[in-house]
Amino acid sequence: QVQLVESGGGLVQAGGSLRLSCAGSGLILRRYAMGWFRQAPGKEREFVAAISGSGGSTYYADAVKGRFTISRDNAKNTVYLQMNSLKPEDTAVYYCAAALGDTAQGMDVYGVDYWGKGTLVTVSS
Repeated sequence: QVQLVESGGGLVQAGGSLRLSCAGSGLILRRYAMGWFRQAPGKEREFVAAISGSGGSTYYADAVKGRFTISRDNAKNTVYLQMNSLKPEDTAVYYCAAALGDTAQGMDVYGVDYWGKGTLVTVSS
């Protein structure tokens, strides 16, 4: 059974940092492009960042470019999202996602094979 388990969410003040982790089990993570998505109350789930299976390519939404960094450790079957300079508008539930294949470019909600259950990030002003 495939599981993606996120951790690292919490409450942080604006300007602060958090590091999210996503641990995979039941799948060989290096065979999957991995991504992070987020969903704020009353809004649709949106793309945040993605990384290719090999880790050689990364992609970011314009809203987080320069502030967030996605990375992966395939030996640990884990993906990370380092979030710096957090803003109140970053408040959302953050979801880990896996899409079979190496290519992460153009990753969207429709191409995801597995989702985590999410972790809440709250940024206070």
